[in-house]
Amino acid sequence: MVERPLGAQLSHMLKSRGVEVIFGIPGVHNVELYRGIEEAGLTHVLARHEQGAGFMADGYARATGRPGVAYVITGPGLTNILTPLGQAYSDSVPVLAISSCLNRADLGVGRARLHEMKDQEGAAATVCDWSRTAMDAATAYQLVDRAFAEFAAGRPRPKHMQVPIEVLGALAPEFDAPRALPARPVAADLSAAIERIARAERPLFVFGGGARAGWQAARRVLAKTRAASIVTYAGRGIVAPGDPLSLGNYLARPDAERMLSRADLIIAIGTELSEVDAWRPRALPDVPLLRVDIDPAELFDDSAADLAVLGDAGAFLSALADALPERASSGWNAAEIAAARARWRAETDAERPGIVRVVDALRDCLPKQTRIYSDMTQFAYVAKEVWDMPEPGLWHHPFGFGTLGYALPAAIGGKVGLPGEPVVAIAGDYGLQYTIQELGTAVELGLPLPILVWDNGKLKEIEESMVRSQIAPNAVVARNPDFVRLAEAYGANAVRPGSIGDLQSAVHNALSADGPTLIHMTQAMV
Repeated sequence: MVERPLGAQLSHMLKSRGVEVIFGIPGVHNVELYRGIEEAGLTHVLARHEQGAGFMADGYARATGRPGVAYVITGPGLTNILTPLGQAYSDSVPVLAISSCLNRADLGVGRARLHEMKDQEGAAATVCDWSRTAMDAATAYQLVDRAFAEFAAGRPRPKHMQVPIEVLGALAPEFDAPRALPARPVAADLSAAIERIARAERPLFVFGGGARAGWQAARRVLAKTRAASIVTYAGRGIVAPGDPLSLGNYLARPDAERMLSRADLIIAIGTELSEVDAWRPRALPDVPLLRVDIDPAELFDDSAADLAVLGDAGAFLSALADALPERASSGWNAAEIAAARARWRAETDAERPGIVRVVDALRDCLPKQTRIYSDMTQFAYVAKEVWDMPEPGLWHHPFGFGTLGYALPAAIGGKVGLPGEPVVAIAGDYGLQYTIQELGTAVELGLPLPILVWDNGKLKEIEESMVRSQIAPNAVVARNPDFVRLAEAYGANAVRPGSIGDLQSAVHNALSADGPTLIHMTQAMV
């Protein structure tokens, strides 16, 4: 048994649980967490802001499928990472944030200590699955194992644990060896679901991000049933590009509801059917509904199912693919579906002119397996509808919480997790400036990361929203820096393409560069 200060033991414990990378920033309150990082064989990525560290951990988790871990200090370190934790919560991303907190005698007392908060644990609880304080080593070890067990067996959402400064520095016994992680629950009886789907003449599947692990089985199910399908933005790539009965990524199109109403059974798998999925009061029309989800709360929300199946979506789809009979045809018309998709693509192009052409150019020049991290920007809003993914888990976006500043640090985390894979960040001119300082981290790590910046010189989406609301646009134009020179000041490569062809060349070169490349795109390029 090896006795070490608890801060060092935690790093060793995380390593024994499969963690390879820690994202964070050291400070006087959490310095004990850094005692064991190198000894344990962990890699530490130094962010420029705790918000960046949180987004990096999120991006790492989305790319690798493994939990992202971040170390932050008491008080402002924790409050800075709350936005990324809120994003991870809304998008079901496994992130573990470990922070220091005041000594036990000072918690909640109000003695004006450094970094003091009235209720640090409670603040994190508002954006995490849970937030707990470990007053001793045994509790700290239990919380780490609880987090990893819940990541494996349930809906993966962020957790926060905090440890008093004095406890981090106190000698602690060694932790126990890792145990086998639990599996996600599998629905015991699928006979009613199988019978309903087999009987339906016009079944329609709605796939959300929770169904990603079962994407290959999903394609087998669609081929067997000749069912129509549509995906949420988080579910892109589950359905094969070119599937003749696929309604694509257009769930939020106003006319999509009319097409969905033609189904005699809708099967929604691994999706919240939330506001950000459809942008209407109810995502689905009043059609018989079968829902499958690992989270029981989702089965009895505003889109309550006629038949609810609680269990892992991947296991459900695999069982379905094996059990369903194959049919020669269904009541869906491929030509009508193709016409709807063409109409919706044209609507998207008309709403935000010029972007579809750039999206198509990027799709054509990027490797098929490129991981893309996007920000809240008009460019991404268009791409999410018109760009089909060859498989799921390739496009990552701040869907639910909808925070700006996500793309760059999240892409850094993704690239750290998958160093041999192509990764791209896409941000708007305003959103990039929320976390532009993380460019320093990308340069420091020598990451060949294309950073595409769509610069329309304003908060254009908000301006258009004001116009639609008959509000005279205000507070939507801000002075931008010279992005190319700013990137060069950080030591990054930078280029301003003058044409679509120049853009494709710039992206190609950036993927094999010796560091990050900022690619400044404007409407003039189109």
